[in-house]
Amino acid sequence: MKNLLLLLSFILILGACTSSNQPKTIYIVRHAEKQLVGNDPELLYAGGLRAQKLSQILEDQDIKHIFSTDYIRTRNTALPTAEDAGIQIKSYDPANHDELVKQLRSLEGNILVVGHSNTVSQLANNFVGKSEKYADLTDLEYEFIYVVKMESNSSSVERKVYKDF
Repeated sequence: MKNLLLLLSFILILGACTSSNQPKTIYIVRHAEKQLVGNDPELLYAGGLRAQKLSQILEDQDIKHIFSTDYIRTRNTALPTAEDAGIQIKSYDPANHDELVKQLRSLEGNILVVGHSNTVSQLANNFVGKSEKYADLTDLEYEFIYVVKMESNSSSVERKVYKDF
């Protein structure tokens, strides 16, 4: 009987120590408006304003992680949010969505991901389940924010625009 009680206590302690992912929200955005010259252009003035607006939108969302591709325009879109949250921007490879999705699912806390017109919808589609998939953005579309709500065994995606916040 004593051994049974010890075994049950051990199982309860192990159960308390394992962490199940808490609900979280992942915000996926395309970089803000960019200059049209060069391979790795800076943001336009309007892009800088959009990056500031993104930071204002997310200021009360307790962002714990920020991911960006390794381009000036994506990093500068994420920068105001990173500075306000006091966290570092982590780089990711836009060609390896599977690895990023795996990492996003495993992290605790709310997350911002900044990508490109041909990657953000594809990334969001990893979380839509059986819902309709999103098409890639056009070169002129900068206003969308994909809001991914993650629960322990499910996820949903809502595509909003900056003015919705």
